[in-house]
Amino acid sequence: MSTAARLRAGTSAHVREFVRRPLHVLFLVVLPPVVIEVYGMAMETFPDLPFLSAPPATMGRINGAVFAAAFLAGLIGLFQVLSAAQADERLGLSGFRRAELFCSRLAVVVSVSVLATVASFAVLAQSVTVAAPLVAVGALLLGSLLYGLIGILVGAVAPGELEGSLVLVFLADFDDFLSSGLVNVDSPVVNLTPLHFPHTLFTDAVQSGTVAAGDVLGGLAYLGVLSVLSLAVYVHTTGTGGVWA
Repeated sequence: MSTAARLRAGTSAHVREFVRRPLHVLFLVVLPPVVIEVYGMAMETFPDLPFLSAPPATMGRINGAVFAAAFLAGLIGLFQVLSAAQADERLGLSGFRRAELFCSRLAVVVSVSVLATVASFAVLAQSVTVAAPLVAVGALLLGSLLYGLIGILVGAVAPGELEGSLVLVFLADFDDFLSSGLVNVDSPVVNLTPLHFPHTLFTDAVQSGTVAAGDVLGGLAYLGVLSVLSLAVYVHTTGTGGVWA
């Protein structure tokens, strides 16, 4: 079997595995509107603060869209690597290369990231005017892909779905909050959080339609580093029977 055929077979199997779990599909449909509206309504009670670049309710919905897209992709990345621990070990013995198996798993994470991005953006656009829609979608997709890879990393060390999900929701929520600009923190550490560049790009695209080249390069560099780390962790994990050692 050729490499292309193995990639198609692996991706098709992982997509069927994803669709067979109704909870995954339910997350995609329900999570974006619930999170975005809850964040917006919660922020409506906040006073107008001088360092905020938009009304609190708008900032809340922007933060909700970033969190929903990132957390959904992270969750699927987590589930992909947890289910890969034993299943891909057997496929490896059948002749599938580790890199091919990783690419097929990654294809599912990318596909779900696109769906999560589109769903989150569509919900946000119902209540917030977006100055540069294509740039906003690109920024949201960048944040979603970053957390898809972080989900893979978390799945390599988490003992199960519950523990991994709790870690992810904490990471994504805390990261989203620090990157949002809702807290006036003057520390370079904040700029190192995974969602810093996507959040800045997304907020600027929604409010003014501007794009800062430095934020684009910073986000892509983050994506490159996490891609290499995720591949290394995946190869190591599936090569040791699903146990990180």
